[in-house]
Amino acid sequence: MDLEEQEYVLGTNDEELARLGFQHQVWGEIAARTWEKAGFAPGQSLLDAGCGPGYTTFALAQLTGVEGSVIAMDKSRRFVNYCKKQIEARGVENVSVQWGDVENLNLPPASIDGAYARWVFCFLQRPEAAITGIAGALKQGGVLAIQDYFNYHTLDLYPDSEVFNKVYDAVWKSWKIRGSSADVGRRLPEMMAGNGIEIMHLNPIVRIARPGTALWKWPETFFISYMPTLIEMGLISKDQQEAFLVDWRDRSDNPEAFFTTPLNIEIIGIKR
Repeated sequence: MDLEEQEYVLGTNDEELARLGFQHQVWGEIAARTWEKAGFAPGQSLLDAGCGPGYTTFALAQLTGVEGSVIAMDKSRRFVNYCKKQIEARGVENVSVQWGDVENLNLPPASIDGAYARWVFCFLQRPEAAITGIAGALKQGGVLAIQDYFNYHTLDLYPDSEVFNKVYDAVWKSWKIRGSSADVGRRLPEMMAGNGIEIMHLNPIVRIARPGTALWKWPETFFISYMPTLIEMGLISKDQQEAFLVDWRDRSDNPEAFFTTPLNIEIIGIKR
């Protein structure tokens, strides 16, 4: 894995670009509901924190309209460059892209109306630093909306698979080894409150998927992409990777199968 790909633990190659695009399609409706609760609206200035290749960025740009603006920030140069090319290709005028680390946010004080982050804090080693930076950039009355993992081990598959359980446990361990947390959501409300952000909404997000649906495909694309990294880290073996794929194919052909997503938390807070 080269230095460029290490900017994002899941990589920044073409396969990951496609996976993130698919992920946004699967979870886009959930995000839109969160934005509505947050009061994101035309004319506002919003931050897409940890924007990746910009799938969410352009949806937010449509929401704010040309009278508003979106700042897209990510520490992956490849994602930032991809987003810039998309801005040019789409002729979008209300998006600016910045290469930067959300843990070291350097936006002008009280300069944005809102900020959004989906599955960003779970990758950070210093999530509290990111919250502090975003809080400082928010105007009084500005809103921070977050969707992130609360309890990763609540992900479940039926019929049960021992190797599946081992693989997703390895995923959780890999986050911990890197100094981040797949359970970060439980800590975020306190961090927000400590930075003058009053919680308005605090809701669980759990979804159930059946074989043949887009949501069923979502974890498959993640595990297939991430298992080689787990092997490199010594957390699973190649035999376990193959056994996982066999079990997953078996359950994908089973009309009685289902899985529950990990427990996510939706947090919306307003800066007082």
